[in-house]
Amino acid sequence: MDLSGNMLALLLALISGVLMAIQGSLNAALSKVIGLLEATFIVHVTGTIILLALLFLFRLGKGNLAALPEAPWYAYLGGLVGVFIIYLVAASIPSVGVCNATTAIIVGQVLTAVVIDYFGGFGLNRTPCSWLQLVGVVFLALGAKLLIR
Repeated sequence: MDLSGNMLALLLALISGVLMAIQGSLNAALSKVIGLLEATFIVHVTGTIILLALLFLFRLGKGNLAALPEAPWYAYLGGLVGVFIIYLVAASIPSVGVCNATTAIIVGQVLTAVVIDYFGGFGLNRTPCSWLQLVGVVFLALGAKLLIR
């Protein structure tokens, strides 16, 4: 991928991060009113309805659902993990705030991502970890310590 493609991918990731902070806040607000597990349920039902419309009504899918049985068993665990993510984010934000929760989330994501890249987890290509990346992770953790109040 050329530099412009990398920049686009990074921009999309940045937008995803913005949306995650907004989503966590919205889910926490909903959970205060209807409960944590109930909010997690509503978020998934709403997402399912939107995806059904995008895939089948607007025909925006570019993949092949018929190839679903070819996916490895662990690839199906994303939905299960998503339930825990939404629940835990909605549970943590009211207690520690959006900034502190998001900071902890990012540190957890980066540490896990380094391990997955290094070992090539879940069938992904192995990506070596340099000492500079490890220094970056340490600085990220130090920055998190400064952000969490």
